[in-house]
Amino acid sequence: MNIYIQGMGCVSPQQTAAEGPFLAEIREYEGNRLKVLDPDYKQWIPDANTMRRMGRVVKMGIGAAKLGLQQAGIEMPDAIITGTAYGCLADTGVFLTRMIQGQESALSPTPFIQSTHNTVSGQIALLLGCHAYNSTFVHKGFSFESALLDSIMMLREKTAQQILIGGVDEITDHSHTILSRFGLYKQEPVRNTALLQSTTKGTIAGEGAAFFVLGTAKGAVKLTGLDTLYKPASQQEVSSAIQGFLATHRLSTTDIDLLITGRNGNAGEEAAYAQLTQTLFPQTATAAFKHLCGEYPTASAFAMWMGAQIIQQQQVPAGVLYSGTAPQHLNRILIYNQYQGTHHALILLEKA
Repeated sequence: MNIYIQGMGCVSPQQTAAEGPFLAEIREYEGNRLKVLDPDYKQWIPDANTMRRMGRVVKMGIGAAKLGLQQAGIEMPDAIITGTAYGCLADTGVFLTRMIQGQESALSPTPFIQSTHNTVSGQIALLLGCHAYNSTFVHKGFSFESALLDSIMMLREKTAQQILIGGVDEITDHSHTILSRFGLYKQEPVRNTALLQSTTKGTIAGEGAAFFVLGTAKGAVKLTGLDTLYKPASQQEVSSAIQGFLATHRLSTTDIDLLITGRNGNAGEEAAYAQLTQTLFPQTATAAFKHLCGEYPTASAFAMWMGAQIIQQQQVPAGVLYSGTAPQHLNRILIYNQYQGTHHALILLEKA
């Protein structure tokens, strides 16, 4: 059974939520953190009081979901499935701060209600009036992939025909400070457009939301395969996993027209990506995406949005091409992403 991307929407640090040429202009940032470029959420959340009570991550998710549904031409999906590693960090911080300041008394319940991980998918369902299957996966660097796998299984089991699925995460001042202590981010300011040429440790923090409508009716882009690998023992194991994944779909590395990797400017990970591309994909054009959206656990959702857009538009924007020359015809794209060296994911997209 073939599964297709029938619609998609993305809210990110780039101009992805507005109409216009696909990543024709890359927005530049200086520092070690990329914040979402918020669109006008009033177009999707008309009630001002409702929107006022929503956290940023909820509005990001609703915006991306609504864009995906509009592109697919549907109003009501058969299921809503979301992946998020951090959940609603801002509301969690508000709740904990008020609990400490108020000495655990006279607390407003709103921040607590809005702080749970499934708030995004729940608010989307409330806004749509959708009473169907609704699930949120919180699996660190595999959160989006787990949601994607659940969607694929449901479509193959024919328990749903059109599923709204997405990945969303936010970064806050508190979480950025805490994660910075682990050495995850650059100590010195860096321009995101120069991130991939960086030779120092760490990367830049990011956030965003990308949603897709998946279904069995033919669309422009086919979701052919998905696979994950947790804590591989060596780079050879990663290479073998990629070759095995392609062999499962009766493909070889030479059948891939474009390889999208999760390069993030971290000197500690660059050698692994370089070795992989040189040994398995020496003649294949490669692209990158984390200089556009930053590093976060569900960044692969942005990569899938970007890959699907490239196939649909049959062009690779100059700002995302990392090496090689993109072919005129883009039929197959392989996305290989890793998060903190432990969570490795493969997503295969094809032109329908």
